[in-house]
Amino acid sequence: MEKFDLVVIGAGPSGYAAAMRAVDFKKKTLLIEKNKVGGAGVTNGALSSKTWWELSRETAYFRKNLKRFNLEVPSINYSEIQSEVRRAVEERKVMLGDHIHLMHDSHHAELLFYKRGTAKLISQNEIEIDTGNYAKEKIWAENIILATGSRPRYLEELPIDEKIVMTSDGIEDMDDFPESMVIVGAGVIGCEYATIFSGFGKTKVHLIDKGSRILPFEDDDIVRVIERNMENSGVLIHRNSRLIRMEIKYGRVEYELEYDDGGKEVFNVQKALVAVGRTPNYEDLWEDNVEISISKRGIEDNDTQTNISNIYAVGDITADISLVNVGELEGRYAVEKIFGSPARKLMYENISTIMFLNPEVASVGLNETHAREKGIDYKVVTLDYSCIPRAIAKRNTQGFIKLLVTNDSQMKILGLKVVGNHASSAIQAVALLISMDKGIEELAECVHPHPSITEGIQECVRVLLGKSLFKPSALRDKVTCRTSIAGVYQDIKF
Repeated sequence: MEKFDLVVIGAGPSGYAAAMRAVDFKKKTLLIEKNKVGGAGVTNGALSSKTWWELSRETAYFRKNLKRFNLEVPSINYSEIQSEVRRAVEERKVMLGDHIHLMHDSHHAELLFYKRGTAKLISQNEIEIDTGNYAKEKIWAENIILATGSRPRYLEELPIDEKIVMTSDGIEDMDDFPESMVIVGAGVIGCEYATIFSGFGKTKVHLIDKGSRILPFEDDDIVRVIERNMENSGVLIHRNSRLIRMEIKYGRVEYELEYDDGGKEVFNVQKALVAVGRTPNYEDLWEDNVEISISKRGIEDNDTQTNISNIYAVGDITADISLVNVGELEGRYAVEKIFGSPARKLMYENISTIMFLNPEVASVGLNETHAREKGIDYKVVTLDYSCIPRAIAKRNTQGFIKLLVTNDSQMKILGLKVVGNHASSAIQAVALLISMDKGIEELAECVHPHPSITEGIQECVRVLLGKSLFKPSALRDKVTCRTSIAGVYQDIKF
């Protein structure tokens, strides 16, 4: 029986990162994957959906500016767009696969090994690998990392066939833009796909929202911008509604809603997308004698370590945040915990995120909703994109920057939200300062490139310090600075 210092089960973002980090420690490592290298971070997930979003955004921008080119609205070639997405996915998969193979021809050849197959823990250290054609082998591992990811959550009452009623696993296999589509779920995934398909201008999108507004975890000012843009793009948002029936009839989707006021309504569309979260992949991953603790959300872990001391869990399989960057962080951290001594405890407070909506929304740390839920008093400054030269040059000043700091003299950074063009490129320095538990002085004197969106962050800091270029008292509709104490707002006067 071959022995390894570490066996990583799953070659998605978290498992791949873990295996490569183990190589740095000169440990004999086996990476096992039953399907495709890259996992949902590449296929039917982060990379593919974001490629769809980029192409949708390009299409919407071009359509908006046709007058510049003296053109009529052109037709859209679905097959070409679909092929472009698949080329992007394949490009990434090939690179990841080639990297593994090239490692075998390098000085790491005796450290990293890769096997295609389905793995199952038969004891705390033994793993059985089914490589197909009734072939199985057993290996021994000093340490094990479980990184088998997640899959779209199914609702048993819905007729999901991945052709007419689909999840994100099936939606990219359509042969053309549907003329209409209902999306079940108004969280991040549902809203991203609503943005994508409405952006192409070929699909009437319906979005079912059981609450009074989409994205219930977000601040009201952000949601207002996203909802307005969706509806301007033709999205029908079913607010305060509950899906009570969905059927496939004559190759189409018929669904019935019940509203909070008791009224009911029936709709008919060509396709349906179910986007109600994801489910961790841990079924049949271990024998009954391997008693790993799980909850409804996933494997329970303490700083990536399960209740079995030599078995770790990272990425979507756990009950933590399900994001590619978080999965990679956890994979690396687990290896450092096994073979070394991490410089600091794993923390999630400075995790940067981005929602691919219209416009894009990037964030790090707390938003106002979460700060109020935690009973935290804070100061908040908001700066409209129309105050930022780069946004003006882009001819798109829709958006704003919002910075939250502690309500004291230190003004330590609690969180940042950027809504608008280039949002994702504007938050990394703030993420670093949050992890360092720093205040805002470091941002105040930083010389930013001009013109850039990050200049807006600097202006927010200067507002808080009372030395801004634009004064809130003069530009009340563009710049605001307030305190929130026990949930009550009050303008700050300088």
